[in-house]
Formats: sequence, C-alpha cells, structure tokens
Amino acid sequence: MPESVLRVSILRCDATKLASLRAMMVAAEAELRPGIEALPGLLVFDAGADEATSSLINTSVWDTLEHARQLDTFQPMLDAGKRFVAAGARFERPIMHYSSLWRFGPLA
Repeated sequence: MPESVLRVSILRCDATKLASLRAMMVAAEAELRPGIEALPGLLVFDAGADEATSSLINTSVWDTLEHARQLDTFQPMLDAGKRFVAAGARFERPIMHYSSLWRFGPLA
C-alpha cells in the first residue's frame, strides 16, 4: 500500500453553538473546496459533526506530509478558522498528521 498521511483538525464548542457552527461548516465548503481540490496530493477530504461531543472535524488524506501541511498556510482555511473562533469554536492544537499504517474498505 502506498504511504499516505491523514490530517485531522478538531473543533470543539459549547453544545448551544453546535448548530450554528455546523451550518457554518456546511457553508464553508463552497469557499474552501475549489482551492483545496487544486492543491497537489489530495486524496480525499471529509468534514463532519458529532452532536454527542459538540465537535466538528475536518479530515483529509494526502499522498505526503508535505502536501498535507499545505493546509497550514492555505489562506481561505485560515480565514475560515478565524470566523469559527469568533463564533465560539475552540480548535485543538496542534493539528494532527498521522502516517497511515493500513487501510481497507470499498474506498481503499
């Protein structure tokens, strides 16, 4: 299996703010998707919400760590992050970059 890197960004918030932050995340796709898809090395990008933990997550799989780290300086992502923080989000830092150990399933 080729090596890949899983980038994980977790946003936490008070339960009372989750619905509005979830709506912001859904809306952010239109702004972020074209630029992220144009970055070299992207394999897949997912965003999700978990009501049980009042959290949102962005996960992406990249071909190399260097390519995964492009999001660290991708200005539209940084700008969106500032809007989320202003709306009550707390990002876990540092953002995690996991080297893939194995993968299976229909999308593998």
